[in-house]
Amino acid sequence: MARSVTLIRSDALSDVAEYAYAATAPAEARLVFLAGSCPLDDDGATVSVGDYAGQAARCVANLRTALAAADATLEDVISTRVLVATTRQEDLVTAWQVVRDAFGAHDVPSTLMGVTVLGYHDQLVEVEAVAAVVDGARD
Repeated sequence: MARSVTLIRSDALSDVAEYAYAATAPAEARLVFLAGSCPLDDDGATVSVGDYAGQAARCVANLRTALAAADATLEDVISTRVLVATTRQEDLVTAWQVVRDAFGAHDVPSTLMGVTVLGYHDQLVEVEAVAAVVDGARD
């Protein structure tokens, strides 16, 4: 299966970050801009109340569903932004590790940030993404 996204690393930058520092897509790629994926169940209720890891996992599951609707997968994602409602770095890391593990070797450029509040009652995590798909590239 051909991949549209090329991850870029630089020897001039630290390798401490668990993601590529940049990514590109070919000119013929169709960009998919996804709304923030929230930890909501099929009925619209927030899941895993008080649990950063549980909410991050549901965000990733919902992100996969939204990507599938656009004929894309996690491997087509070109960048992410992970928003975590907290002032504690440990909570950021907890949510990030779930998202990072979901992407595996496809370690896309990402931004992780703490925010004061998110849109749904009891929501702690939200994951935004952009994907790039070359239609017909998959067999």
